[in-house]
Amino acid sequence: MAQFEGFVADPTLTAPAARPPAHNRTWLSAYFGTPGNALITIVCLGTIFGLAKLAIGWLFVDAIFAGTPAECKASSGACWPFLSAKLRYIFFGFYPFDEQWRPLTAMLLFLGACGVSMVPRTWGRALAVAWIVVILPTLYTLMAGGMFGLTPVPTTQWGGLPLSFMLSFVGLACALPLGIALALARASSLPAIRVLGVGFIEIVRGVPLISILFMATVMLPLFMPDGITIDKLLRAQVAIILFAAAYIAEIVRGGLQAVPKGQIEAGHSLGLHYWQIMSKIVLPQALKKVIPPLVGLFIGFFQDTTLVTIVGLLDFLDTVRTAMRDPQWQGIAVLEGYVFAAVVYFFFSALMGAYSRFLEQYFRTTHD
Repeated sequence: MAQFEGFVADPTLTAPAARPPAHNRTWLSAYFGTPGNALITIVCLGTIFGLAKLAIGWLFVDAIFAGTPAECKASSGACWPFLSAKLRYIFFGFYPFDEQWRPLTAMLLFLGACGVSMVPRTWGRALAVAWIVVILPTLYTLMAGGMFGLTPVPTTQWGGLPLSFMLSFVGLACALPLGIALALARASSLPAIRVLGVGFIEIVRGVPLISILFMATVMLPLFMPDGITIDKLLRAQVAIILFAAAYIAEIVRGGLQAVPKGQIEAGHSLGLHYWQIMSKIVLPQALKKVIPPLVGLFIGFFQDTTLVTIVGLLDFLDTVRTAMRDPQWQGIAVLEGYVFAAVVYFFFSALMGAYSRFLEQYFRTTHD
């Protein structure tokens, strides 16, 4: 402290005014604190108000809620009678009309089982066994029939929302363990296993999903022996599983790299072998770190099931498009169908996003 002896502060100098903490600022100062912020806020509010006024007018004020196609054509608002007339086809496609209670029951059972599975206290081996032994066979039996007095319905007549749920859920449920295995293979110290993992991941990620679906539908039957055919739905499902697994593998590999090497060394010091270290120490930490990108991938694949139309399967969006081609409604209810499809996709995508945030809080992965 000797170098500061005899130092006298200049009385003319004043300390800078302390800036109030960010949490003490009001929302008014955040949006209108400066002329620039005020101008941007006013422009945005005006734009939102104008768009909301147009949307409310088209959706509700000028809309037709009951009437004929001719009345809808003369109206300047939305034509909601189109949805009431085509709703069953949009949801279930070409599934036999008198048997549509079966896909409806299957869809409600599936959503209910998913809701129960989202509760952490239900997690465990019993839940996995229930899905494999009870829920999935029941859903397939309801959709396919052929037993318990149910009329057989071929997969070529499946469509709509149940088909989108099945392709996305079964595809991602099967792709997740395969993707984890591929991530471990790519991170393996064994050259042969690492080369196989890298080769599969890079080859599959190097081509679009639509080309894999096309090859599974058109090219695969050419390599099959005479008299042996594979169901078209099964081919599309396997293609989605393989494609999703390659992307999941890279996400999980990023999580594996985020786990400190000291965790692995600590496992070795406790005498644990490789699979014990991975299953009990590394993978739980890695999967917690990659919850947001995994859920983002799941949302993307739920929406990408619309590509199965190239193989002749009618998913939810394609049933909407087909319903709009009805000569009775053609050119009248175009925007209404897409708005309805967008609302349905947004609802389930937002639900998955909200559950992702719940998982982050449950596992305490945030650092706020």
